[in-house]
Amino acid sequence: MKQFIYGFLLAVQFLSRLPIPVACPWNKETSKWALRNYPVVGLLIGTIISLVTIFLQSYLPLAILVLLVLTLWVWLTGGLHLDGWMDVADAIGSNAPLEKKWIIMKDPHVGSFGILALVFLLAWKATLLYFLLDISYQFIYVCMIIIAFSRFSAVSLLFFLPTAKKEGLAWEWKSNLSGLDIFIAVLPMCAAFVFFPSYFFVLPAYVLFIALYGVWVRQVFKGINGDLLGTAIEGGELWGLAIAWIYFSFVMV
Repeated sequence: MKQFIYGFLLAVQFLSRLPIPVACPWNKETSKWALRNYPVVGLLIGTIISLVTIFLQSYLPLAILVLLVLTLWVWLTGGLHLDGWMDVADAIGSNAPLEKKWIIMKDPHVGSFGILALVFLLAWKATLLYFLLDISYQFIYVCMIIIAFSRFSAVSLLFFLPTAKKEGLAWEWKSNLSGLDIFIAVLPMCAAFVFFPSYFFVLPAYVLFIALYGVWVRQVFKGINGDLLGTAIEGGELWGLAIAWIYFSFVMV
């Protein structure tokens, strides 16, 4: 039980800005439980966003509410994954050889491609949130599952893909990861479908996302690293919002 608690707190510390004033030990067991709890932290973040939205929906215009929700979303995650998204965009935009791409991703400075990628990512998220909330405020609940599945996608990609180098944080996470951990990580989303069965369409959508993104990473980068995992989380959230909008706008009409 202690390893589970430490692992959960490590996942919260790594994936969010939620204050955890506890020094958690890093070892094989706690790192495994941290990865297993990635989707749980996603559900936690999504729950906070959903509760804030439900509370404020009667008091704010829709456009202001969407901006507030997106701001809270970015703040809760600390912008950690956005940094990876921008780094990968700079690397891709450079059209440089593979080794140069790795160097660009390590550069702490953000280039024009990264800024453009960030602007369009947030713009698309805001637009999709607007239309989803305009359909019904109940659809904010799908964000809980989307945020959880995006983090599960990162864990799955870390398991199935080789790391770019045998060093760094991604390699340390992967060295303690097994198929059992993937199975345990997916269980919280299965439980979520018990309460929200109408959102089951998200499951095949993310299976497709993991497959497509994994193939792309293998072809372009030959392996995974922290920035690419952060991009998987941000891209996974955008993918989930887009799929949800398509489903509720055209399938459920």
